[in-house]
Amino acid sequence: MGNQDLKAANVETRQAWNQNAAFWDLRMGEGNHFVEVLIWPATQRLLNLQPGERILDVACGNGLYSRRLVAMGAEVVAFDFSEELVARARARTADQQAIIYHVLDATDEEALLDLGRAHFDAALCQMALFDMAEVRPLFHALGKLLRPGGRFVFSVLHPCFNSAHMTQVAEREDLAGELVTRYSVKVFGYMTPTVSHSAAMTGQPTPHLLFHRPLQVLLGAAFDSGFVLDGLEERSFPPDHPGGSDLLSWGGNFGEIPPVLVARLRFPG
Repeated sequence: MGNQDLKAANVETRQAWNQNAAFWDLRMGEGNHFVEVLIWPATQRLLNLQPGERILDVACGNGLYSRRLVAMGAEVVAFDFSEELVARARARTADQQAIIYHVLDATDEEALLDLGRAHFDAALCQMALFDMAEVRPLFHALGKLLRPGGRFVFSVLHPCFNSAHMTQVAEREDLAGELVTRYSVKVFGYMTPTVSHSAAMTGQPTPHLLFHRPLQVLLGAAFDSGFVLDGLEERSFPPDHPGGSDLLSWGGNFGEIPPVLVARLRFPG
């Protein structure tokens, strides 16, 4: 993506998230079923947080993961490029939760490096890499911000099964006299990186840009910056998870198809 395209995408994305901040904060709060069932358990395992470690929370949103990390004994520095989301993160953070919040753009490597070279034991980025117009500056910066052996744990919409280039399907068949409904996804695009408008949650005020990257592009950017992949979990809801009234909800009906991928990268140093 050229500099002008990157700048335009950043402006549009920041405006969208500022406009969606109140809605997102109200609906997300301190977590939802994606957080509790899919993302946070895998994150805890892969991060393996030790008390007193200094963690960088990248694209922190309303700060829900920062607050969980502090409750586990971490020192947390968090940033997002949406001023409105950072304001809501600060409003939700109690005085005793010592979290330092910044308004920063994850595509601005120089600004990120001002956070301190070799300052962090680990970094976290939850469900946000696909909201960034470019990820290489972040990976380059993290290679310098992390201490030798530092790890970076991130979660994303699974690019193979949960992107703008798939549809969820429910099909009913007569199987030896028994009506059976099968749930699946149809993928009609994967290899080519694309940009499209999307809604993180039904009803959000403004669509935002979604940047689809196949795994070889996403992980390739990390490998080019010196990271190695040493942990990965593909997360799906268990079959008994309630799906609610929506038959095409990920909860319950798509137990064999993971909508979320959680990974750990490590910087050898």
